[in-house]
Amino acid sequence: MKPRFAICRRAASGLLLVLFAVGVAPGRAEASEAVEAASKPGKPFSARPTRTLADLQTIPEDAPLDRFGGLASKQEKASGFFRTERIDGRWWLVDPDGGRFISRGMNSVAPVPTKGGREALKKLFFDEPGWAAKTTASLRAAGFNGTGAWSDHDLLRKVDPPLSECRLWSFMSSYGKKRGGTFMKPGHVGYPNDCPFIFDPEFVAFCDEHAAQLDAGRDDPWLLGHFSDNEMPWSRKLLENYLELPESDPGHRAAKAWLAERRKGRPGGKIGDADRSAFLEHALDTYLGIVAAAIRKHDPNHLFLGVRLHEPVFDLPEVYRAAGRHCDIVSVNYYRAWTPDRDQMAMWAREARKPFMVTEHYAKGADSGMGNTGGAGWLVKTQQDRGRFYQNFALGLLDSRNCVGWHWHRYADNDPDDKKVDPSNRDSNKGIVSARYEPWTPLVVEMTAFNNRVYGIVDALDSRSAPPAPQEPRR
Repeated sequence: MKPRFAICRRAASGLLLVLFAVGVAPGRAEASEAVEAASKPGKPFSARPTRTLADLQTIPEDAPLDRFGGLASKQEKASGFFRTERIDGRWWLVDPDGGRFISRGMNSVAPVPTKGGREALKKLFFDEPGWAAKTTASLRAAGFNGTGAWSDHDLLRKVDPPLSECRLWSFMSSYGKKRGGTFMKPGHVGYPNDCPFIFDPEFVAFCDEHAAQLDAGRDDPWLLGHFSDNEMPWSRKLLENYLELPESDPGHRAAKAWLAERRKGRPGGKIGDADRSAFLEHALDTYLGIVAAAIRKHDPNHLFLGVRLHEPVFDLPEVYRAAGRHCDIVSVNYYRAWTPDRDQMAMWAREARKPFMVTEHYAKGADSGMGNTGGAGWLVKTQQDRGRFYQNFALGLLDSRNCVGWHWHRYADNDPDDKKVDPSNRDSNKGIVSARYEPWTPLVVEMTAFNNRVYGIVDALDSRSAPPAPQEPRR
């Protein structure tokens, strides 16, 4: 393997501006490295095959790029807003100017809210507008072209030019907060008996009222799209879960009525797997139909990115069939896999007939000095290993030809001084900077090298094989 060289200089934001001369061995498609990783502290480390830029031919930095970070040399029809298109067997985002676009986003790009975070921000950036401007510049230099969920979009949007943004509106959890009955779980909102309130008669009107917020951004070209909620408890247990609710609950009544209609002419009998699968699809259809209608009523111009799915539904085709009927892109918070599963990803796209985007993934470094007990990301030994994980994971996503982007979770590490967050966000090295804005330099170096070559990497991967056959119609 030829060596990589990186010349780094510190930017005023605390991140790095990195110039690369990357020498890589030509022609190799398989992993030439192994990285030691564990699922959490105290669990054994084991070597995992890891592909990086060194396993591809030499790839120059992408150029020229348009103002959004799309590929200016391959122009499609410009619509003034982000859209999706399948071209030669690969799904793409197309940016408002018509450039082919792969989203490389960052979640939770926001000032650290604790006393120590505020003091560090004032010392390094003077004020929040200064933080926003310098952080935006540094993210762009590192090859990121967007911000994701839980970012301070209103503050970041004042930067000229901004990064593209994906906004999370939390329809169901906001309704639950108003209605009552929700509670905090690690990483997401909890519902009674894992039953979201999708069958409440009041939910439809609430969504229309809640979506009125979207009116203000309907003409904004920098807005990529909207998430409706995060990690709702979808599972094949849903039918029985609703039937176990009190008989007066709207969810119980809806599940009972659905089952009676399904069994018309053949009453009685045990609930089977086919019933569970069909009800889960019905529940998702109901929820997504309600929120999609509200979103598109108030903002017909931007993409609906759906509800951010997580691990319990990775192997459930009915979930992706339902998502494909309502969403422009299927969003997945993709944990527990060191390398993305090709068969899973193919199923997602085949059932949905839509592209997908990974909206959370990360690895934590044991060399950070943090506890790293919270969160679902992998634990690796060094910051450079975090960067190797990033490259390996992104290569797997691009290999699928159905992924239009990924969002790293998150910008800053958890701050142990923040006592208001849930237990999964208190002590882990998730960020590309510390909770005091100090960059994790080896990680940023590896991310920058990859991000700034994404379109060339796509060409290299696609040149190795013929385009896949057209996707089968959704059943």
